[in-house]
Amino acid sequence: MGAGYPSTPRNTPTRRLERARYDADTIHAILDEALVCHVGFLVDGEPRILPTLHVRDGRALYLHASTGSRMALAARSGGLPVCVAVTLLDGLVLARSQPHHSVTYRSVIVHGHAHLVHDATRKREVLTALIDKIAPGRAADTRPPTDKELAQTAVLAIPLIEVSAKVRGPQVADEPQDLTLPFWAGVLPLRQVADDPIPVTQDIPLPEYLIDYHRGATPPRSPWLTAAPLEGRHVRLEPLSMRHVDDLFTVSRDPEVWRYLPIPQPRTRTEMATVVAQALRDAARGERVTWAQVAVDSNTAVGMASYSEINPRHRSIGIGPTWVGGSWRHTEIATEATRLLLTRAFDDLGAVRVVWHTDIHDERSQRAIEHLGATREGILRAHRIRPDGSLQDTVQYAMTADDWPTARQRVPLHPAVV
Repeated sequence: MGAGYPSTPRNTPTRRLERARYDADTIHAILDEALVCHVGFLVDGEPRILPTLHVRDGRALYLHASTGSRMALAARSGGLPVCVAVTLLDGLVLARSQPHHSVTYRSVIVHGHAHLVHDATRKREVLTALIDKIAPGRAADTRPPTDKELAQTAVLAIPLIEVSAKVRGPQVADEPQDLTLPFWAGVLPLRQVADDPIPVTQDIPLPEYLIDYHRGATPPRSPWLTAAPLEGRHVRLEPLSMRHVDDLFTVSRDPEVWRYLPIPQPRTRTEMATVVAQALRDAARGERVTWAQVAVDSNTAVGMASYSEINPRHRSIGIGPTWVGGSWRHTEIATEATRLLLTRAFDDLGAVRVVWHTDIHDERSQRAIEHLGATREGILRAHRIRPDGSLQDTVQYAMTADDWPTARQRVPLHPAVV
């Protein structure tokens, strides 16, 4: 934990002093999470406020600007007195009375002098840090600025000396006489959520650092939506990642692997990377949980396994789509992987129902599911659209928690894994 910042007349709030924070950990975390700051300064005696990007490096804050901007021009001679504000909105506080409605937030105010950074090497370091702050790993995945572009970009440095944070938690502060009013009261949490990235072209797969993009601490996930590692005698299920792409592409060249899957066969490594990236985006949205099936004897990713139709409220979950490629298709790996998924569903998550959906023509999968002890429940007509555009009738199977003890004995795992 870093040393705190001193309290001064300028960084001490006049209201709600109990919300003030001067410890470095709190202040730095807020500055690092926020993407945009607002900078206040005077130009010819007139106030100006500009939004801009910022990045912190140690106990200095750096601001991005154009060399022709008012802020950069004003800072040329001896620096520029500034006040920088950063605010993160964490929720809406809905009280029983209107005057006590509020927001939960974390904010930082910085007072100081902004000075232009003239050293070209230092400017490049700061701009690289700014790109990596936007998306960690992005700087290495992009072209750095040319000398001309660097000359057109201004970087201003502000030593963090007079700085403080203010934090309001999720308290609802109604008056005592309002506590019995028949109105809902509480907090509506807010967080910044990124939508699916929109590519300029489709020939480059989405980088992994954009798949589950968010700011700040990783939001807690339900165990139902977590790809916990699962270990068997022949197969290990590990959370799917982009590092599995090469193995998966190598073992998936047989068109038969994709015959009944809901996506077309990837013809190139880039297309396989797109398949993996889509599975990871689905997982980030809570629509799927996906593992790589890794053969224990060769430590090679030989397929994918998924949970779908995840419904923690009703304690129901689906298995699939699942596939194994290459010479591993006709081994014990697929059956053992499914057994691992069933064990996690029933024994770890407390599921009461597990379902499978298979193409009506996929008789091999249907026999395998029946061998596990699942019950065929019926046919869903025109249930899905196949990759070729035709309508698919789907056979639905299910296994309940009451079925599981008997099914467990039908396909036992290696004793060391049970």
